[in-house]
Amino acid sequence: MSEPLHPSAPHHLPGFITAPGDTDVLMIVVGLVLIGAVLGGGNLYLHLHTLPERMAHKSQKLQFEIVAVLGLLALFTHNHLFWVIGLFLAMVDLPDFGTPLRRIAGAAEKMAGVPPEPDPTLPAETISHAADANGGAAKSEVKSEVQGHA
Repeated sequence: MSEPLHPSAPHHLPGFITAPGDTDVLMIVVGLVLIGAVLGGGNLYLHLHTLPERMAHKSQKLQFEIVAVLGLLALFTHNHLFWVIGLFLAMVDLPDFGTPLRRIAGAAEKMAGVPPEPDPTLPAETISHAADANGGAAKSEVKSEVQGHA
């Protein structure tokens, strides 16, 4: 059904112009491309935004948590300085000061004759067995039980 053109319309119309009542294919394709571009751009933005957290994932727990908080602050405040600080903190490998200090404190307690506190990382039943037994023999049993479970 070819309707006659309006007298003031040009005789040759481009192919993307549709007749009244027909489906506008170009508009549907452009809409799908626009939705895909917005979703793809958002995915790229969030992937780039979590870069410091993914870099700090293999580091210490405290350092990872600080980087994660800086990333959230950067996301919600739109302050890019937090993201840059988080990125630099994720790149730097912080030294572990806690382990040597715990060992020094344990050695000082041993020299002073203070009985050692139970390790909070051990299971509760293992600690109770160690508390019931007497001294070093129980401690070596606890270590062997823990090594047997590992």
